[in-house]
Amino acid sequence: MAIRNFRSIRDLVLDLHGLDLVTGANGSGKSNLYKALRLLAECANGEVIGSLARQGGLNSVLWAGPESLSRGMLSGEIPVQGTVRKEPVSLRLGFASEDFGYLLDLGLPVPGESSFGRDPIIKAEQVFAGPSARPAAVLTERNGSLVRGRDEQGHWQELSRNLHSHESMLNEVADLQRSPELYRVRQMMRAWRFYDHFRTDPLAPARQAQVGTRTPILSHHGDDLAAALQTVIEAGGGERLALAIDRAFPGSAVRIEEHEGMFQTTLKQAGMLRPLSAAELSDGTLRYLLLCAALLTSRPPELMVLNEPETSLHIDLLPALAQLLLDASEHCQLLVVTHSPLLIGELEHSPGAVHRHELSKQLGETTLEGRGLLDVPSWTWPNRGRMG
Repeated sequence: MAIRNFRSIRDLVLDLHGLDLVTGANGSGKSNLYKALRLLAECANGEVIGSLARQGGLNSVLWAGPESLSRGMLSGEIPVQGTVRKEPVSLRLGFASEDFGYLLDLGLPVPGESSFGRDPIIKAEQVFAGPSARPAAVLTERNGSLVRGRDEQGHWQELSRNLHSHESMLNEVADLQRSPELYRVRQMMRAWRFYDHFRTDPLAPARQAQVGTRTPILSHHGDDLAAALQTVIEAGGGERLALAIDRAFPGSAVRIEEHEGMFQTTLKQAGMLRPLSAAELSDGTLRYLLLCAALLTSRPPELMVLNEPETSLHIDLLPALAQLLLDASEHCQLLVVTHSPLLIGELEHSPGAVHRHELSKQLGETTLEGRGLLDVPSWTWPNRGRMG
């Protein structure tokens, strides 16, 4: 994952390994990292421009410090001050996988040109093969309104020359026949999942009976919890769900009650004469069931991001949550943003491979602890107007 000029993140490339923890003190930039990845995912749904506009426009989310920090600034020998700008004002986001990668370059609109002055402009996009956007690896590229891609012989062909500045080529040009790589990347990104603070208040939808239909993917809000859990059970995950529940609440079992198409989550606990409905469960118990539904999905994505999953959970539940995360990471790339030392300790002392990225701040900039210049993963940002 690569981020440049988003809030406190001036320039960050994060190398992911399977189960990755993002940690750090309050204010170190964990939430900014999470928001940047969500923003990147919105490119595949054509929502990135609107999302930025609702946040106050590009100027409101750009890195507010100087374009670069000199050695004297970093050491405190001279005060932080503006420098002569060498690059255009831009927000850049991207990712690379073993197969394909994608990057986006957003710029400022021309003042007074339109009433939609908060809408940033998509200056450039690229889809490339492999881990880096080297010129020879670029498969599809967009520069301004022009989009072109390589044919089967590797020659460039025009895909569109009228793409509007607020439209992403992922959403407008992806075609299974003419641009299969672009189509593949769009589908991959649309399948990414983000879970951030499920509702567990007394009026939370997860506590109410809901119309049940097959639900292999729990919604972001968790309002389809009962249907998602029943789908896990009927898709062959019943034993894994029973084990996850027993680890957290020994002797307990989840049951989904169905009445005239309405599904209700219940939990039968040891020693009780009747199961408790979701409306009767504690916030922590309900949140754990929501995490079970998300992580035990029968349709794992290529990327799942959880923001502070330990919220509202009692410390006794953290070992069970850690095992749930480890099991889920065997089926998808899992990125967990957390500041719980207990959860971190449970994961790092487990037999599975866990990679920790600790964020810190220096002069307002989010950086990775312990990373030297030679440790930064390879990443290439193309120059505007010089693509291909």
